[in-house]
Amino acid sequence: MLRIGVDLGGTKIEAVCLDELGKELFKKRIATPREYELTLDAIVSLVEEVETQLGKRATVGVGIPGIISPKTGLVKNANATWINGHRLDKDLGARLEREVKVANDANCFAVSEAVDGAGEGKALVFGVIIGTGCGGGLAVAGRVHEGGNGLSGEWGHNPLPWMMAEEHKSTECFCGQHDCIETFISGTGFIRDYQQGGGEAVSSGCQIMALVKAGDSFATQAFERYMDRLARALAHIINAVDPDIIVLGGGMSNVDAIYPKLPNLLSQYVLGGECMTPVVKNRFGGSSGVRGAAWLWPA
Repeated sequence: MLRIGVDLGGTKIEAVCLDELGKELFKKRIATPREYELTLDAIVSLVEEVETQLGKRATVGVGIPGIISPKTGLVKNANATWINGHRLDKDLGARLEREVKVANDANCFAVSEAVDGAGEGKALVFGVIIGTGCGGGLAVAGRVHEGGNGLSGEWGHNPLPWMMAEEHKSTECFCGQHDCIETFISGTGFIRDYQQGGGEAVSSGCQIMALVKAGDSFATQAFERYMDRLARALAHIINAVDPDIIVLGGGMSNVDAIYPKLPNLLSQYVLGGECMTPVVKNRFGGSSGVRGAAWLWPA
């Protein structure tokens, strides 16, 4: 059984084909046309190219930066705005003459890491993406858990837990709320906090971490605040869901200093003062999303 996964992003569309064991047989990336019908054309063309090259028909799964509304069947909340309001799964299915599974890209990340990634063998995997924004997804026994509203794993748009007085009403989120977790623990939030705390102009979290290594006090204080906020946010998930493992993805997941510091910090906030939940770096990096789209179809 061959599985095609498609990762539909705002600037690129990536396709991969996996065999039964998860080996990549095909991989290609193209620019995303910023029109709905052209986007459908591009995905169909990629699928046809895979099947022509490999000589076999495959299942198709697609990861998107939004969700299919369980109420209307239409895409919503996608930052690739031209797909909003459309029946993407049905339209692609009609074009490809088969059922097409569509899921949020963070859920695809969680599935990828649960099936054969860093969370392999774990029953309940919480996948976290902390980059420009902050997303999350849940995989149960290697399958997407979307929830009744299609919002499972959307931890980034809950308020930062156990807020300090100076944190309250200190940030505004694009979703219309204040003090969302995303505004504090995304890479963007890390940079904002560092600069507001007196740091110099930077464009990435990696630059701040280089300053931490150099002994810069503003960078060191910003990273300490970041770690405490990340621990509070993850402890909230552990208290509510208690996943078997948490897998980090996105740009901030590459900050290796995060992993040895988290266990002690988590224990300060998890109910009962103990936390055995492993928090680990992803196995497949930027390929997790597209691989997870392929794994939307189980064996």
